[in-house]
Amino acid sequence: MKPSPPPPPSSASVEVVEYTDPLCPWAWGSEPVFRRLRAALAGRVRWRRAYAILFDHDDDPPPDPAAETAWYARYVEEISSHSQAPRAVRLSRMPADSWPAALVAKAAEPQGVEVAERVLRRLRESVFVLGEPADTTESALAAVRGVPGLDPRRLAVDAASGAVLEQVRGDRLEARRPVAEVLSAKGAQGTEGARGAQDGSPHPGAAKETTEGGYRYALPTLLVRTPGEQGEYRVVPGWRPFEQYAAAVGELSPGLLTTPTPLPAADALEHYRSLTDPERLLLTDGHWPPPGAVRVDTGNGPLWLHPDEAAVHPAAR
Repeated sequence: MKPSPPPPPSSASVEVVEYTDPLCPWAWGSEPVFRRLRAALAGRVRWRRAYAILFDHDDDPPPDPAAETAWYARYVEEISSHSQAPRAVRLSRMPADSWPAALVAKAAEPQGVEVAERVLRRLRESVFVLGEPADTTESALAAVRGVPGLDPRRLAVDAASGAVLEQVRGDRLEARRPVAEVLSAKGAQGTEGARGAQDGSPHPGAAKETTEGGYRYALPTLLVRTPGEQGEYRVVPGWRPFEQYAAAVGELSPGLLTTPTPLPAADALEHYRSLTDPERLLLTDGHWPPPGAVRVDTGNGPLWLHPDEAAVHPAAR
């Protein structure tokens, strides 16, 4: 989608916090809507990702890894039946640790928005397309090899740095301080209500209990807020349609969100480099597939790669 021109800088006073994890299947299934929302808000908001750490390295290892992997593969298949997102034909193992992928994703951010977006996308595709979760430092760095504009040496150094570790620790802690409205799936929809808690979504987004005895945001969750001590917020948890995110933004800042123009198929594939069928139906216009598009079959529909992306993408090797 082609972003609309931004308004004057003085109106860019809304922050969107996306609580997510590179290895989360619901977050992967939300990418079509989030890509559309980011295009509709480009230049108008500060969009920040907070990595909540879905799979913690302190979690107990499963007593039967093969049985755990089979269970998780069925769980991902069920989620993909709702989201229509691709899933791996075969999952080699259940993800063991979100920290390596989160650290690599965070470390990519100083290299620019486009690089960071493509790095995160590759990390998601490692598990949901390749079936090989990027759950070690080596596999996370290997998964993003060849991303255009990426300095891999800088990425490796930054991902191992204390500064990036502290940022992700801060994200994890922030995600474990959810607003009150998401502590129940029956969250009210008042001035600061939880959107969509009672609309029949298969993932309504109530906060999850943690092993520490507290709660964290369900993934994904978007928190839309205005700055300052008197700032307002709206929280949209779980798997939601675009209209609910649009309504949350519109209530805080009427007129901020516009309708981006769908991109011609070839332009969209060049811009995003990787598109699922739900994404190309939502974000593109015109005949599909465009010339040169490389199809990668998965367990639930294809992934479409730009030919330059296919030349360096592990799924096309």
